[in-house]
Amino acid sequence: MGRKVVVAVCCLNQWALDFDGNLSRIIASIQEAKVQGASYRTGPELEVTGYSCEDHFYEADTLLHSWEVLAELLASPVCKNILVDVGMPVMHKSVTYNCRVSFFNGKLLLIRPKLRLCDDGNYRESRWFTAWTKIYQTEDYILPEFIRELTGQKSVVFGDAVLETLDTTIGFEICEELWNPYSTHISLGLDGIEFIVNGSGSYFELRKANVAVDLVLNATKKSGGCYLYSNLRGCDGQRIMFNGGSCIALNGEAIARTRQFSLEEVEVAVATVDLDDIKTYRNLVRSRNTAAAQNPSYRRIPVDFSLSESSCYAMRASTTPFKWQYHSPEEEIAYGPAGWLWDYLRRSGQGGFFLPLSGGVDSSSSAVLVYSMCRMVVTSVQNGDSHVIDDVRRIVGDPSYIPDDPRELCNRIFITCYMGSANSSAETRQRAKDLSDQLGSYHLALAIDAVVSAALNIFTVVTGLVPKFRVDGGSLRENLALQNVQARMRMVLSYLLAQLMLWARGRSGGLLVLGSANVDESLRGYLTKYDCSSADVNPIGGISKADLKRFLAYARLEYGFTSLDGILAAPPTAELEPLQEGRLVQTDEEDMGLTYNELGDLGRLRKQAACGPYTTFCRLIHSWRGAHTPAEIAHKVKHFYRCYAINRHKMTVITPSVHAETYSPDDNRFDHRPFLYNAKWGWQFRAIDAHLEHVNKMVDTDDRKLDNAHMQSGNSIAF
Repeated sequence: MGRKVVVAVCCLNQWALDFDGNLSRIIASIQEAKVQGASYRTGPELEVTGYSCEDHFYEADTLLHSWEVLAELLASPVCKNILVDVGMPVMHKSVTYNCRVSFFNGKLLLIRPKLRLCDDGNYRESRWFTAWTKIYQTEDYILPEFIRELTGQKSVVFGDAVLETLDTTIGFEICEELWNPYSTHISLGLDGIEFIVNGSGSYFELRKANVAVDLVLNATKKSGGCYLYSNLRGCDGQRIMFNGGSCIALNGEAIARTRQFSLEEVEVAVATVDLDDIKTYRNLVRSRNTAAAQNPSYRRIPVDFSLSESSCYAMRASTTPFKWQYHSPEEEIAYGPAGWLWDYLRRSGQGGFFLPLSGGVDSSSSAVLVYSMCRMVVTSVQNGDSHVIDDVRRIVGDPSYIPDDPRELCNRIFITCYMGSANSSAETRQRAKDLSDQLGSYHLALAIDAVVSAALNIFTVVTGLVPKFRVDGGSLRENLALQNVQARMRMVLSYLLAQLMLWARGRSGGLLVLGSANVDESLRGYLTKYDCSSADVNPIGGISKADLKRFLAYARLEYGFTSLDGILAAPPTAELEPLQEGRLVQTDEEDMGLTYNELGDLGRLRKQAACGPYTTFCRLIHSWRGAHTPAEIAHKVKHFYRCYAINRHKMTVITPSVHAETYSPDDNRFDHRPFLYNAKWGWQFRAIDAHLEHVNKMVDTDDRKLDNAHMQSGNSIAF
């Protein structure tokens, strides 16, 4: 015993096509790994370019600049005497691959392409990359001329191979290969590879954090070894937020990790591993050894370096295992979208956020997320994060500013505005004011009636007609138009105020307009096209109503916002129809014809379970049994799919939001479906009717059998 190796994984907040910044963060991670004694450093997937370059991966520039970044790394003194691999795209024989590139002391060792690509959810990897299908095979890769001059090498090994140092072996498994049924770590482990390295780009979803961790732990529990998992963090230019949580596992137990949520751009986790612990663990699993004895061998690329050669670490204690603690879904909402907001704000060059605050659950959730972001910023500043300090000073336009209070920071970068009308209640106005006071936002309250009246007057001048609300005898179309004009005027005013309010406060710059439509309302289409849902970004657009209410209940306790009590207790309403005796006559669930919980069930069946209208009805007959009759369920399913079909076009212009829910209807990337449907669903609805008739007959038959049984037993019921 005593052959100790110190290895490092990284969590990097990279940005697509930000080659300068990405290089700086990679070098910083290597430097930190060396400071902590590591002899080997690995990083996330496509860390050189950023993961979300998308169609930029077609460009020769992207491939060229990747090699230029690699040249900087090869020449950097920071990279001396440490074995390193980085993620970048590489074109081989006119085919682009997603690769890990390993090097040591200025020499390239191996280019290992990805074997399994990910094409589900938000991923579209096969659009830009091709999987390497020559398992256990390698070829020579002729290096670019400027790399040849730098390294003195003409070529490097390209393909499915492993590294062999003087004391251990290192193999690679890139992201999706861990999730695939034929996971690469199985054959690597059976071939005696002791360190399995995974550079990943796994994105955030609520309640998903345990998935990757479980896979990593089980990979080494089954066949032993040390697994190094490095993941990206934050928003690199897309609707997704990378999940963070890089980790190191040994023989089925976690021994090191980075945080899942943080504003820190570079975080490194190291672990000290005794190589003999791996050998002993594997040798005790006899069935594994039988399989290993007949497993094919990988080509081993020799590395004239011993990871355990540093004598000063020979007596260093092995890193002890720990039990992984996960965030609750409410904490995930508090930190995940808030971190995404921070990345978007600092990288967009804007001066803060503007939010129409109605005093309801949705807009209040967006507001509280901005406050949560400010808390994270203040915490990072207190921890001495120079990058966060520089960013916040640039955002507020004050080169000496150091935030020490989330409420004070909120007041500088966050403007909330209650846009009331004659249809608004005094209660919602007060709830918005109370919440803004506790957040610290710069709050405005204004009436939009004059603007709405001006728009309606134009219509009356043109047509000679005066539309009326439903309660005043107007038609359904009149009623809807009168609601929508209010919503759309709020959007116009929001952008006017967002562009000018910093100027009015004596600052330069503009504000990002925040939206606040939840995932359930987007799914149902219960939002006005080009109203306040048409914002710059929407922090809650991927979160269900039920989760938002749980999040606000958490914020009530965590932040002490007593104003949230009234917001949580109030029925959801858009307040777009006239009040009656000062009271609401309109509620969202009544207007939608479905509860938010029902929408969640329908959304999961539509997306996660890939159910059409007919199968949705068949499933809900069982899961909604007791709450609704089969006929009521059939009506609700038909109503949902009609509304979904009629409103699907709204998803083509939906405000970008951080992806957080597995049944998101986001048309732009996650949920690719038509936006022009036959809303009659003729064939599908006939199938529902036929099945409903069959179910009713079965119920009638069962009732008759029950009556006969009672009569035969002498216990018939008299009516």
